[in-house]
Amino acid sequence: MPGWVETACAEYIKRMPREFNIEIVEIKPDKRADGKNSAVVQEAEAKRILEAAGKDFLIACDERGQEVTTLLLAEKMQFWQGLGRDVSIVVGGADGLHPNLKQQADWLWGLSKLTLPHAFVRVLLCEQLYRAHSVNTGHPYHRE
Repeated sequence: MPGWVETACAEYIKRMPREFNIEIVEIKPDKRADGKNSAVVQEAEAKRILEAAGKDFLIACDERGQEVTTLLLAEKMQFWQGLGRDVSIVVGGADGLHPNLKQQADWLWGLSKLTLPHAFVRVLLCEQLYRAHSVNTGHPYHRE
């Protein structure tokens, strides 16, 4: 990722308290080589993602998922906190997420109907998680 992504994410991550530790885990994408089609690439990536997520509450970012406001995201974060499990938020590779992974997800989150670059999505997720946490801790929200 470009330096600006690392810098921006680091800024939001350092603002989060220990109980909402954010860890970015990159899973190496498969390449479409040796006759691999999109479905084969997606399936291989899905297996690695599910292995990394383990028993976490699984959120898959998907253009057809539920779009939420920051206030609704804050409510969802309170719910996640009560689960007593880690939460994994998954952003698919260039070919998208395999249908089986989306079916296994606990929630499909639609960030936007726009196609967004992975670098931007990473920053967006870190910022929105920080913003939702701020709402939950009583920080004034400018949209109320």
